[in-house]
Amino acid sequence: MMVTLKNSRLTVEIDDLGAQLCSVKSPGGTEYIWQADPAIWGRHAPLLFPVIGRLQDGQYTHKGQTYSISSHGFARDSRFETAEHTDTRAVFRLTHSPETLAVYPFPFVLTVTYTLEDNRLTKACRVDNPGGGELLFELGGHDGFRAPLEPGETMDDYAILLPGLESITPYGMDGQCMTTPKGPTFPLEGGRLPLKPSTFGLDTVILDQLPQRRAILADKAGRARVTMDFPDFPYLGIWTQGKPFDTNYVCIEPWSTLPDAVFVGRGLEDKQGVCRLAPGQSRELSYTTTFD
Repeated sequence: MMVTLKNSRLTVEIDDLGAQLCSVKSPGGTEYIWQADPAIWGRHAPLLFPVIGRLQDGQYTHKGQTYSISSHGFARDSRFETAEHTDTRAVFRLTHSPETLAVYPFPFVLTVTYTLEDNRLTKACRVDNPGGGELLFELGGHDGFRAPLEPGETMDDYAILLPGLESITPYGMDGQCMTTPKGPTFPLEGGRLPLKPSTFGLDTVILDQLPQRRAILADKAGRARVTMDFPDFPYLGIWTQGKPFDTNYVCIEPWSTLPDAVFVGRGLEDKQGVCRLAPGQSRELSYTTTFD
C-alpha cells in the first residue's frame, strides 16, 4: 500500500513494502526519485537492515552458529505495519518474526518515521531491543535520485558536492563486492565528485571521516538540487549501475557500518562500526533530504 504525504512544496509517496520512499514531486511535476526501471535497477530507495551490502559467501557467524542472509538484509522486502499517517507524517513498524529469527537471531522492533516539513523530508529509523541479550545491527539508506532532473540536461551536468573536501581517499571494492582497504587519493575539481564511481575505477565510492556529513546533488551551475544531511551516519556510499546502461540516477547512501570487508572476521560483531544495543535499549538514526 502506498502512503502519501503532502504540503505546498512537495508530494511524497512511500510504500509500506520496505517502508521505501518511491516518489518526491514538486508542484511543477519534477520527480526527484529514481523510478525503478527493472531493466537497470528495480528499486527506489531501499532501507538496509540488519546488514549493509553483501556478506562473504552470503553468511555471517554469531555465537558459533552460521547464518545466511540476503544482500542488504530483509527489511527492504518486508511488509511494514503503518502505525500512523497524517498529511505530513507517517510511521512504519517492523517486528521480528520466526522468519527473521531464522536468519537473524535477534528480537527487534524497527520503526521508520517520515516527516515532511516545507521542502525537507526527514527519515528517522529507530531500533529497539526487546530481547534478553545484546542486539547487533547495521542500518543504512540507499536513496536513488534522478540525474538529470530537467529536460535538456545530461547526467554529466551533475555532480555530488562534499563540503570541506578537496580530495577523497575511498575504500575499494573487489569483484565479490567486498570492501578492500583504502586506495589512492583522488583530487576533486571544485569539490565536485562525478556521479559515476567507475570514473575512479570503482563500483562504489565509500567514504568515512567526512568533515561535514552532507552530500549535495548539484547541477552544472552548482545549484543544490538535492541536499542530504546525515549526522548520525559515519559512512557514505555513492553508487550507480555501471555499463552497459545509461542510468541517469545516482544513489546517496548514509551507512551506520562499513559493508563486509576483506580485513574483518566473519562474526557480525567483527563488522566495522556495527551498532550494539543492550536489552531494553534503543537507538535512532536519521537523515534529512532537502529538495530545491
